[in-house]
Amino acid sequence: MYSYKSRIRYSELDETGHLKLESLLDYFQDCSTFHSEDIGLGVDYLKERHLVWVLSSWQIVVERYPKLGENVVIGTAPYDFKGFIGFRNFSMKDEAGNYLAYANTLWSLLDTETSKPAKPSEEMLKGYVLEPKLEMEYAPRRIAVPDTGREGEPVQIRAHHLDTNHHVNNGQFVRIALDSLGRNYRVSQLRAEYKKQVMLGDVLVPYMADTEDNRCVVALKDKEGTVCCIVELQEEK
Repeated sequence: MYSYKSRIRYSELDETGHLKLESLLDYFQDCSTFHSEDIGLGVDYLKERHLVWVLSSWQIVVERYPKLGENVVIGTAPYDFKGFIGFRNFSMKDEAGNYLAYANTLWSLLDTETSKPAKPSEEMLKGYVLEPKLEMEYAPRRIAVPDTGREGEPVQIRAHHLDTNHHVNNGQFVRIALDSLGRNYRVSQLRAEYKKQVMLGDVLVPYMADTEDNRCVVALKDKEGTVCCIVELQEEK
């Protein structure tokens, strides 16, 4: 498993003094980016070949949110390829090797010139050495959206929401969903399903609904009512 060490920073904390959920997601995203860069399959490699990996879904399980100054190890490993889809696990551990959080993700490789799926090259398949699948309870990729829900305040997409692909970063979707709830939501599991790319100047409208099993689902829709991203949050008991 590819890994790097870090320390929890003050800028990454919530009001309780623990790592924010969206900061945890950033750690995982950075880990996969570092991995790709270090094996020569990073941003420049993809750009030269008119390719991009687009995240299709997250499942993050949190055992414990670390506090300020804690030393952590963040790791990632791909475990399967099926056509144009790649599967990748993540983990964050404390100094004693205990899991703080772990995750499963699905990625789609797209041709940026045609916007169509593209199969990984032999060079990419060779570079991303597959490892055993992480032992965890895997949730379905699809997230059911309740028929009823309360509408939140619209959010116009600004430059700070975008990444190098010029569309809304997957972590920013989660931030928008969390902000729409209007309270500190202590999450034990996050699921996110990404359905449509969102660009600068677009508007997202959150629709929120609580389920009977202590979960909250936030559907982020564009002005035409098309669902762009669905975020499911399971609150700590």
